[in-house]
Amino acid sequence: MRVLCSITGSPSHARASLPLVRALGEAGHDVLVVTAERLGPVFDGERARVVGAYTDITAQGMRLLFEGKLPLPEEFSRFAHDLWATLGCGPHLTDAYHRLLPLARDFRPDVILRDGYEFAALLVAETLHVPHVPAPSGSGQFLDPELLLPLLNDRRRELGLPETDDPLAVYRHGRLDCMPAKFSFARPLAPDAVAYRQPRTVTRGETLPDWFADLPADRPLILASLGTGLPATVLGFLAKAREFGAPIPAYDPAEPLNTVVEALSGLDCTAVVATLGTPVDTTRAAPHIRIVDRFPQQLLLEHATLFLTHGGYNSIREAVRAGVPMAVRPLFGDQQYNALRVADLGLGAHVAERGPDPMRETCRRLLTDTLTATEARHARDEMLALPGIDAAVTHLERLATA
Repeated sequence: MRVLCSITGSPSHARASLPLVRALGEAGHDVLVVTAERLGPVFDGERARVVGAYTDITAQGMRLLFEGKLPLPEEFSRFAHDLWATLGCGPHLTDAYHRLLPLARDFRPDVILRDGYEFAALLVAETLHVPHVPAPSGSGQFLDPELLLPLLNDRRRELGLPETDDPLAVYRHGRLDCMPAKFSFARPLAPDAVAYRQPRTVTRGETLPDWFADLPADRPLILASLGTGLPATVLGFLAKAREFGAPIPAYDPAEPLNTVVEALSGLDCTAVVATLGTPVDTTRAAPHIRIVDRFPQQLLLEHATLFLTHGGYNSIREAVRAGVPMAVRPLFGDQQYNALRVADLGLGAHVAERGPDPMRETCRRLLTDTLTATEARHARDEMLALPGIDAAVTHLERLATA
């Protein structure tokens, strides 16, 4: 079976597809990954050929937005959704389509696996009459298929493809996910997923850090990470805004993490905070706070009492697999939607107000919230009962031979 895997976005998008690419390669299938050059190293060591053909589709969308060639969403309550949809499916999508199509024609895929936020592959699949399936994706599930439909039909019309009146055409051949149906984060319109168990680790050879054994064991362990997308996405957005003279508010990229450090410094806990390259004022950190550039998140979650997160979908799935309650402080994109869903499912709380005090009190409450801890363990048990990733490989094999 020949599988074309198409990915744009941030490193987290690539990491969401990595276990599938690995499983397909290990099953002996021929895998071609088409992505942005900066994401190619995510797949180093895998049995897949990687082509860095894409430019940053979000950056392209920002440029068109500030040039006045894309409409700003009019309804503020839907601003994040409509902006994300426009950045993913605007006129610049045709550029990605034209980059991908010749590669796909040459490769002749039997099935296309796409990042859930990558719609050029959807249009290429329709062009070549090849089945297509989205990988687990927070951005993809956040976007409402009914509101995506007119944008995608605009692109179909530009490319000479047949339009459709079916919003679920984005899921025509199903979808993949690692979340049990009861704890789904997909929009209600989405079909049930072919669900498989979130892998215990994604990075090969990952181990606990040497300093882990030195952490005090007599207090709850709180892990805090605000993801990989913040610096690249927010700072890139601001840079484009300044380039085109757009009026923008002042923004301190260190503010969210500084707030995390200040909030956790006031709790009786042990805390580990990952900066992921964002500058942090370490003078605000109490002695029980360890600040590191990064940590093996999935392995540390197995020992954590609480996870303070931005609400990226990879992080949510990893917390669910470990049975750890979440305090979600969303930053952009689908994260607000995910935070509200975490709260609705009883898996944690949405940190809705800015500043260290609301964050501290939310964490303090969750540390003693037995109902949330019980529900988090229930979600873990449901996920662990799912089949392994071979179920996803089998689904793709069936599509390829249908």
